[in-house]
Amino acid sequence: MMMRGVLVSVALAMSMPVHAVAAELNADGLHVAPWIEETFLDLREDLETANAEGRRFAVIVEQRGCIYCTRMHEQVFVEPRVAELLDEAFYVVRLNMHGALEAVDFDGEAMEERDLVRRWRNMFTPTMHFFRADIPEDLTGAEAAVATMPGAFEIDTMYDLLNWVLEEGYDGEEDFQRYHARMINERREAEN
Repeated sequence: MMMRGVLVSVALAMSMPVHAVAAELNADGLHVAPWIEETFLDLREDLETANAEGRRFAVIVEQRGCIYCTRMHEQVFVEPRVAELLDEAFYVVRLNMHGALEAVDFDGEAMEERDLVRRWRNMFTPTMHFFRADIPEDLTGAEAAVATMPGAFEIDTMYDLLNWVLEEGYDGEEDFQRYHARMINERREAEN
């Protein structure tokens, strides 16, 4: 009986992705990641900082207890090529879906995080919003986002989305789904 328990434990451990790591949580129960910037949540100021550092600005919305956030932090965001892109090419600020900290939208409206998240019509976590370097002053984040990732993605999808945003694919003829399909085919061809 004990041997069966050991075999089940070994089988479970072997079925977990090699890159899965237990994610650290902060006092609010949100995941800690080196690429998430701690700011005063004035999004226009954060955009200016991102631009000054030559990085693309993004906002991630998360909540305590989100199993999909945990999956992304333990399996996808820790994948070296994804982590490197997030850390080096993006300036990411987090909004807590149920948070009470004051946040200022791009149009200058100040409100609690939870109200800003509702204003942007976010229903799922994690959700990532990606922005241009220049946002007109009368737009909200929901209006200004050039791409939005609602929910959990696989590693290759996340990696391709980050690259598509960096390449400004949203301004091109190839939408993300076609871009991603092309990248999948290119990876398959490279493996053969």
